[in-house]
Amino acid sequence: MKSAMPHRILSSLLVISTAFLNGCMSAPTIGGISTDFTSRKDVVFTSEKWPAPLAADTYKPSSQKPTPAVLLIHGGGWNDKERRSDMARIAKALAKRGYFVMNTTYRLTPDWKFPAQAEDMEEALRYMRRNSTELNIAPERIATFGYSAGGHLAALAGLNPKNKVKTIVAGGAPSDLSFWPNGKLTGLLLGGPLDGKEKIYREASPVTYVKKDSPPIFIYHGTKDTLVPVEHPKAFISALEEHGVDHEVYWIEGRSHILSHLFSANAIPEAIDFLDKNL
Repeated sequence: MKSAMPHRILSSLLVISTAFLNGCMSAPTIGGISTDFTSRKDVVFTSEKWPAPLAADTYKPSSQKPTPAVLLIHGGGWNDKERRSDMARIAKALAKRGYFVMNTTYRLTPDWKFPAQAEDMEEALRYMRRNSTELNIAPERIATFGYSAGGHLAALAGLNPKNKVKTIVAGGAPSDLSFWPNGKLTGLLLGGPLDGKEKIYREASPVTYVKKDSPPIFIYHGTKDTLVPVEHPKAFISALEEHGVDHEVYWIEGRSHILSHLFSANAIPEAIDFLDKNL
């Protein structure tokens, strides 16, 4: 997240690789459980008064009883418009496991600055609860799940008590944005470098909001990640340990930020097991 050109190249690589993977791989059946589901694309979840219309893809498992639900959030440095497809494989795995999934997007930089993105996640959660009967959701059993910038937003949404999120999965997630005092992408998100904007950098950092009653959190991260260096999950883990928050950590050995997303070893099955235990 240090320069625009490498980010664009890596984003293109991610989109191409994900398209290949989605075309060649079916969603995994995890733990011997496979549930039929139906999907809908481009479901607008924002109200008419929202600053910009936003859409999500939904995956609804076949179930006679209300199901737990996951708000799934894409990455892309808070500014990449073509990223919902890269979460489809995770969405399908979750739906096959019996979770309703809302694979969402949010307002992007540079047109929209923080806290617009966090507000969009709150709106998505409100939509899920407002339509819980139609969607067959158990509104008290909702988790957030994201990777990279999506992991950052999943953590922010989940750590906000008013959102009543039960569990968080944060992969490759920035936890303390002050680690990038002059970062290009954080500057676009927060309106400039850290100097003079310390307050909003704190407000946009998940580590700020860890409390003893925070929901359980599953963290996964590549040990060779240089885009979101390991100091981010380590700071997050330290805060969770300090406050006694239930958490699990899965390190993806030897893999970079992009490769940890595309080839995440056993991280996704482990994350879904964690959701099972806590939802």
